[in-house]
Amino acid sequence: MVVPRLLSGDDLRRIDCAINEIVDTAMASGDISSAFELEPETEEGRPVARRIYNPFHQHQVFKDLATDDRILDRIEDLIGKNIELHHSKLNMKPAKVGSAVEWHQDLTYFPHTNDDLVTVLIYIDEATQENGCLQVLPARHREYLNHSDADGMFAGMITEDVDSGEVGEPAPLEAPAGSVIFMHCLMPHSSLPNRSSKGRRTIIFEYKAADSFEIMVSGGVTKTKTPPVLLRGERANFARFGDIPPLIPRFQGEVSSIYDLQAKTRNALGA
Repeated sequence: MVVPRLLSGDDLRRIDCAINEIVDTAMASGDISSAFELEPETEEGRPVARRIYNPFHQHQVFKDLATDDRILDRIEDLIGKNIELHHSKLNMKPAKVGSAVEWHQDLTYFPHTNDDLVTVLIYIDEATQENGCLQVLPARHREYLNHSDADGMFAGMITEDVDSGEVGEPAPLEAPAGSVIFMHCLMPHSSLPNRSSKGRRTIIFEYKAADSFEIMVSGGVTKTKTPPVLLRGERANFARFGDIPPLIPRFQGEVSSIYDLQAKTRNALGA
């Protein structure tokens, strides 16, 4: 579900200032490893941030945004009144060098006892197909697609042939700045690289029902993850199990991020 222009121009200006503060502070410290990761390509010889880790914990602006009633009220409509934040990140998708994200389903990275998790994506900039907007496979959120390599290890991406059309036709989600996407945790999605002259930054908050408990923490892929934060309602004393059995990924070695894991899979597939 796409809600166009849910955020105002003032909201976007505050977000922009907060991003600059996080990046500038980390750069000045000489240690960026806990704040963000860099694109593998440089822009005119300068390093460019690819992803900011845990913006919710790095700046008050993102705490205020994650708990904004405009977002939480919609989350409550979807998964109930007891809401926790599972994690947050900010994908920068800078102009000309923004990395692609291959097709995947979020819940494969962090299995839970049930699938009452909602990924919220906030477009800070206008998102178009040219600058790598999100694309999804509609109505494919009721089952797992294959994410394993030839050895049965977790590939970090869908290894079925998405291009054949057998799993559905991709739907690009173009929208203006300030638009917010509410997406089920099993919705297959991806984004193309940004080779345009316009950046396309996206804030991602992963919300979950308080009685949905994480089953495993998958090594290096989630090494920057923080404990869940209760945002509304009450904590749960019991885990609720849903109708879709959780898929447990198998890992081989340590991977620092989704980008590196997907790049490893692409190389193995010769893609």
